[in-house]
Amino acid sequence: MKLTRKESVHRRHRRVRRKVFGTAERPRLAVFRSSNHIYAQVIDDTAQHTLAAASTLDPELKSNLTSGGNCSASVQVGQLIAKRCSSAGIAQVVFDRGGNLYHGRVKALADAAREAGLDF
Repeated sequence: MKLTRKESVHRRHRRVRRKVFGTAERPRLAVFRSSNHIYAQVIDDTAQHTLAAASTLDPELKSNLTSGGNCSASVQVGQLIAKRCSSAGIAQVVFDRGGNLYHGRVKALADAAREAGLDF
């Protein structure tokens, strides 16, 4: 039986989530990638609460972007999520690639967040 792309991503995501867990001291940076946009959330899994979020649909980013589905947009989202985390007092996170391969837009977001000051 051949899996669809969506099923493959979901299966990888379940496998990643077995090991990756966010706490209050070190929350989880979850990335969701669609064909047109990319989203990032910093989540405390013990309290089941989102501490910070950013996406290509944010008003402060949307006006600057020509497309939300490319690497340059992912870099801007990575910088924005790192800025919001630092203002919330979060320095360390656990990275959750969301079942996507660590490549392209997901890698660009992660690298930009690291350069902007997040530690993971």
